[in-house]
Amino acid sequence: MIVSDKKKIILATILSGFFILLFLVIGLNSSNYKYLLSKRLPKVLAIIITGVSIAISSTIFQTITNNRILTPSVLGLDSLYILIQTLVIFVFGSTSKLIVNRNINFLFTVLIMILFSKILFKTLFNKEKNNILNLLLIGLILRTLFQSLSSFMQMIIDPNEFLHVQDKMFASFNNINTNILLLSTVIITLIVIYIFQYVKELDILLLGRDHAINLGIDYEHFVHKSLLIVSILVSISTALVGPITFLGLLVVNLSRELLNTFKHKYLIITSSLVSILALIGGQLLVERVFNFSTPISVIINFVGGVYFINLLLKESES
Repeated sequence: MIVSDKKKIILATILSGFFILLFLVIGLNSSNYKYLLSKRLPKVLAIIITGVSIAISSTIFQTITNNRILTPSVLGLDSLYILIQTLVIFVFGSTSKLIVNRNINFLFTVLIMILFSKILFKTLFNKEKNNILNLLLIGLILRTLFQSLSSFMQMIIDPNEFLHVQDKMFASFNNINTNILLLSTVIITLIVIYIFQYVKELDILLLGRDHAINLGIDYEHFVHKSLLIVSILVSISTALVGPITFLGLLVVNLSRELLNTFKHKYLIITSSLVSILALIGGQLLVERVFNFSTPISVIINFVGGVYFINLLLKESES
């Protein structure tokens, strides 16, 4: 069984490498290769960082909640991102340094999102008999609140300013800021190394809260720590390229169906590779088929939404 899963991971790695290479070399010639590679290499690195971040955060989140149809978006982080961008433009205008300077915008947005997550988790996990369902319900309520506030400001904002808000509402891998990208790469790499030190605890968590506690896991502390890691991953990926709601749901569930194991060291690697494949394929469609007329998030969310409906129908039949 493990050998078969390893072969599938190797195949996914080869496919990912092939599509990355195809994305890099298509249309290259001796006169334009330097310019095109200087534009495409940051995109590829951003795709890898975003794909890995979303895949890992969604895998961990589904393990914690023990639910295959939930993603970290239910915590409201993607809605909070849009609210932050809308609020800054609404109050200070699109010429503010918080918008114009992408380094400052990135750091400011990530810090606010992580601070929000920390306060939310600390408030809930300081109480006795915490239930992860309370977190999900509060997250859904806050997500609705953030969306409503964003929509209200977008309705009354100057139309010219709204165009800047609209740019922030959809994920894009065009014109990546290399300074932000390098910082994100370092942070995500350190987080991934840290995560692989406790993948066995994640395997145990699949057995449920009571079994995990009986097997020696400090459940509340472990869940709190894992949720904070999920928030950091989602915050960085969202602030880097924008929100992609259904990507995590799509790639994690496809990986679970592809593999014959529930071990997280295989699930994390496979879901990351599938995520990179989805983003590379989506970006190729955006550039070669739709000629940049459709954001990649629209394509991913459409496919993920259809898959989400399919999952709901399967759950209702079982």
